[in-house]
Parts: sequence; structure tokens; C-alpha cells
Amino acid sequence: MKKLLSTVACGLVAMSLGQAAFADADDHKLSVDGVAISTDAKPMEGGPLDELISGWRFRSKETQSLQTDDFDNPSFVFVEDGEALFAAVDGSEGKSCSNCHEDVAEFAGLRPTLPRWNEAKGKLYSMEQYINDCRVDRMGADKWKWTGSNMTAMTSLISLQSRGMPISVATDGPVAEAYEQGKEIFYTRVGQLDMACANCHEDNYGAYIRADHLSQGQINGFPTYRLKNAKMNSIHARFKGCMKNIRAEPYKPGSAEFQALELYVASRGNGLSVESPSVRN
Repeated sequence: MKKLLSTVACGLVAMSLGQAAFADADDHKLSVDGVAISTDAKPMEGGPLDELISGWRFRSKETQSLQTDDFDNPSFVFVEDGEALFAAVDGSEGKSCSNCHEDVAEFAGLRPTLPRWNEAKGKLYSMEQYINDCRVDRMGADKWKWTGSNMTAMTSLISLQSRGMPISVATDGPVAEAYEQGKEIFYTRVGQLDMACANCHEDNYGAYIRADHLSQGQINGFPTYRLKNAKMNSIHARFKGCMKNIRAEPYKPGSAEFQALELYVASRGNGLSVESPSVRN
């Protein structure tokens, strides 16, 4: 019975996939406050994709336009929250982020390299871990929830400092094992619908499903403001949502599995510009 349900469900998903174009070929220029941001790039040699395309290209013109002006971009309400948190004293040490980091602009160049190997900790690290380490070790404050509003506000603010810079995530050396683990997760079919990340974001990107176009699943725009839930969404929250959509048991945000997947998915977009904070459906 379970096999029958899975087969029927997969059939319904396949029937809902159309082949409508996602955007006009010449409609791919993104400029924010006069700064040009590349929404396509050449893939790494031997990579799985023939071309790299930002998720911005798959959105409607109305959604795209929200990202072309920071005044109109709804994510900047949360960036402002991040600025307030950056200056706020918290924890037993009576410190704020700004006590150690006088200007958040000093984080320019960080977002394109994450996740990366933390030599001191001996493991793969995402931005959320660096933030929580500072809160606990330097401020004497409590950790923030990986997908919580304070965390996404702060990651949005920090990521903004690298807007326009190319994603450049390392996949060799000490992170090689995690990279291979993330790759395996990306291509492994799971859940009641018996689907893998690649089935949507590699085999069918550009196809029309549920009144929207499937993208390549690039994460260069995260954290991203989603019109669907009117808040900032982290990378791991989106992974969790995708796994639930295919009726699979998701890994926990911040887990080694989702970090490995984050590394692999980020590497698929090496060369695309950081768009954080972006706007998506």
C-alpha cells in the first residue's frame, strides 16, 4: 500500500510539472542601488550544471522588482533588527557585538566562504555557529535558535556586507568528507514521494509547479525573505521545508547532515553573486 501511495504521489508531482520558461533570456539583469549583481555564472569544470542561475531569475517580475531597491525590499526591516541586536548589550560580560567589531562592514567577504572548516573546533562551521560562539564565549549570553528570528536578523545583516561578491566555498581538504556526505544527501531519494533534491533542482529547474517555477536550488540569496511566510528564512529552514514537502523526516537544523548539504549546495553555486538578503516567493 505504501508503495502504491508513493507511486501515485510521484505521478501527481510529475503531472504538475510544466515546461514553461521561467524568464525571458534577456531579462536577467539585477541591479541594486546602481550596483550590478550577477544572476548567472559559468559552473566549475566537471560540475553537475551546464549553467548557474540565481533563484531571482525564476521569480515573477513583481517579486524581482522588490529586490532592486533596498527601500522596497521587505527584508530590510529585519536587517534593521540585526543592526539593533549588533549594538545591544547582552549576557554576563556586559558586551555587545559592536564592542569587539566596531563596524559590521568588517564582515565583508565572510558570507561567500561559508560553510568552511574551523581549525580550532576541528569541524565544519556555518555562520550561525560563529555567531553563537561569540555570544557564549565572549558575551556570556545564551545561544540563539539556529532558525530563530534573532539569528536570521543577524545573519541577514552580516551577509549583506558581502552582497555582490562571488560565492567561493572550498570543497577539498578537511571539508572533503562533509562535501561528499552533502552530495550523497542531495542525490538520495527519500520520503513518501521517493524524491531527491536533484529531482527538482537539477532535473526539472525552470519547470512550472504549484503556480511557481522550480529553481536550481541555489542558496546565494540566503537568508531570504519569503512572501509565503513574511519573514527571513535560513538555509536550513528551507532544507527542512523541502524535506517535509516530499513527506520525508527532515534532519534537525544545525545538524551535521544539513551542514554537509549546505556545503554541497553552496558549492554548486560557486561563482554566483551573494544576493543576501533576497526576496523569494
